[in-house]
Amino acid sequence: MAIIADGVRPIAGRDDGFFLGGAVAMAVVIAAGFSVQLAMGRSTFAAPLLVHAHAVVFMGWVVLNLLQNIFVATGRMALHRRLGWLATGWIVAMLVLGCMVTVALARRGGVPFFFRPLQFLVFDPLSLFAFAGLTTAAILLRRRTDWHRRLHFCAMSLLIGPGFGRLLPMPLLAPWAWEATLAACAVFPIVGVVWDRRRSGAAHPAWGWGLGAMAGCLLLTEAITYSPAGAVLYRAVTAGSPGAAVAPLAFSAPPPGPLVTGRATAN
Repeated sequence: MAIIADGVRPIAGRDDGFFLGGAVAMAVVIAAGFSVQLAMGRSTFAAPLLVHAHAVVFMGWVVLNLLQNIFVATGRMALHRRLGWLATGWIVAMLVLGCMVTVALARRGGVPFFFRPLQFLVFDPLSLFAFAGLTTAAILLRRRTDWHRRLHFCAMSLLIGPGFGRLLPMPLLAPWAWEATLAACAVFPIVGVVWDRRRSGAAHPAWGWGLGAMAGCLLLTEAITYSPAGAVLYRAVTAGSPGAAVAPLAFSAPPPGPLVTGRATAN
């Protein structure tokens, strides 16, 4: 893959349409995934407050990402900058609530049946921290627009896993359900690489960092999941809860009834 050397060959022209289109596509994946599950009776609004708070904050980020790209595409940069500072604080709430929901599901033994419980306990937080790392880098490089928007694009790609997870036939993809979901998320930055190559003949290095973060998340998840440290982590998190009786690397049987997303009843 040809890579643009930093400061040597800038991307020619404006890419506002591409990034806005990507933001719209990501929002559609999220909305479609959750809407399909709700329409099929596999999900419900009858969930604990923690789950609702988690949903509001994460859906809020999807809206923020879309608005930011709209503001750039329409030249409203003052609004873009003001909203950017709000989004910076939003990340903390996403990390806290995301980890809390993951732990709650593991403790109640409610991890979706097509994931290994320990793997789920590891990959959900790691994906969030990879997202936060890329987003932080994008904020620090906000004056270098080419890096800023591509790193944000890659970070957002990591967040659409739950959308793909509700659109893909996850039970049929086990034991590789999570890996398949991550591969679907990687399609977005790969499309970015193709876009840059068609525009300028080479890909911006930010795509390499984004895809590298995804690969690192995958490798670290697998390493922890199948290590003694992973077993210790699972025991520590689930101690004194129903989840402690669930084998950390065993797939659960599908739950009875239509609610099969595994998230609706988290405590």
